[in-house]
Amino acid sequence: MNIGSVILNKRKALGYTQQVLADKLHVSFQAVSKWENGTAYPEVELLPVIAAILGISVDALLGYRSAVVTEYENRYQTEDYYWGVVPNRLCYEIMKLRPPIKPLKVLDMGCGEGKDAVFLARNGYIVSAFDVSDSGLEKGKRMAEKCGTYVDFFKANILDYRLSENFDIIFSSGVFHYIAPNIRTEITENLKQYTNKKGIHAINVFVEKPFIERAPDEEAAERYHWKSGELFTYYHDWLLWRTEEVIFDCNSGGKPHQHCMDIMIAEKK
Repeated sequence: MNIGSVILNKRKALGYTQQVLADKLHVSFQAVSKWENGTAYPEVELLPVIAAILGISVDALLGYRSAVVTEYENRYQTEDYYWGVVPNRLCYEIMKLRPPIKPLKVLDMGCGEGKDAVFLARNGYIVSAFDVSDSGLEKGKRMAEKCGTYVDFFKANILDYRLSENFDIIFSSGVFHYIAPNIRTEITENLKQYTNKKGIHAINVFVEKPFIERAPDEEAAERYHWKSGELFTYYHDWLLWRTEEVIFDCNSGGKPHQHCMDIMIAEKK
């Protein structure tokens, strides 16, 4: 994507008109329009300001494609579903704690090919879901259509995306290890802020263990495993329904291996 496409997509995702973005940047809406249609480019000194307003990094603004994006695009370029189609067990726990007896808004962060988002939507939740992979999102949309349900799938990077509207349930499985330690507080505080009272977060994170080797399909340089119990400390002011550490077998990438994972369900008081 070029810079104009990035600005256009992020502006629309945030609900900004060209005039609103222009006012925030102290430029004309014609300038924003030219950036978006590719007939002009922002001045270099404006790039960090634009990135900050859109809630992304300068690299993301410039459209750089990370190794992580390439990795998942390659994984999802098949008819089969890389992660399968069986819902994560956390989805069932969400349904037990917060059954959809009234409209409940769910955000699935790093939804992959959409199996969990589609499952929750089929069971009556209002679901939004994002991922960095275009092919994963397309497969999620096809699954939702085939199942006769709707999920608001959109492209975003967990490192850049920040909430600006409230949700009742935030779900994320196997994604938080992309969050570097120096931005974990910022991201979790944003998620907590935009969660309705009595809302819940259902999250799992990969945990570093010296006796478990990294998975064969991991790009170690771009992953940051958490310490045991670290996730739970970010929710010390919430009601913790579940805090568990598990070691399990996995066959992703075609080679048997193990993971250690911390699993948490927390409720906003």
